[in-house]
Amino acid sequence: MDRYKGHCSTLFKSVFRYVALDVETTGLSPRKGHRIIEVGAVAIEYGKPVGELSSLVNSGRKIPCQTARIHGITDAMLTNQPLPDEIMPRLWDFLKDSIVIAHNARFDVEFLRHEFGLISLQLENKAVCTLEMSRKLYPGLPNHRLNTVYRYLFGEKPANVQRHRALDDAKMTAAIWLEMVKR
Repeated sequence: MDRYKGHCSTLFKSVFRYVALDVETTGLSPRKGHRIIEVGAVAIEYGKPVGELSSLVNSGRKIPCQTARIHGITDAMLTNQPLPDEIMPRLWDFLKDSIVIAHNARFDVEFLRHEFGLISLQLENKAVCTLEMSRKLYPGLPNHRLNTVYRYLFGEKPANVQRHRALDDAKMTAAIWLEMVKR
């Protein structure tokens, strides 16, 4: 745990910009044709949130019923939303020169790399996973889901937060990250 704490402090002091990020998708794997349908990102500079980017994304893929039940995003909601080739360059610019922070970063980064690759962009940003960090820093938690870690650190989540929506999850991830690097 001490090794991880030092790593957090070093990262926090040596990098100017972080972006807490979350994506919602049509399924669990881009290799199976699943796509990003919502992005949410919170820029953090000098320990404070300084900007946000959020958008639904019309990927042209149908959202399976069981997936829609998780995040509440429906096919109808995506009808007039930006296409991936419109929103992904904006997200890529927003992420530029930042360390990406995500809760279960492997999932989000895999989808981002896939989406960026489809428009000939590469994601080369380093990523920090608050899920992995929470497992090391708070091993006694019953699980390490975003809600659980947030409640452990801050009490109840704010009433206006909708789980499994990209920007709200990115905001919670940003708050968790900022609290973890204090320790």
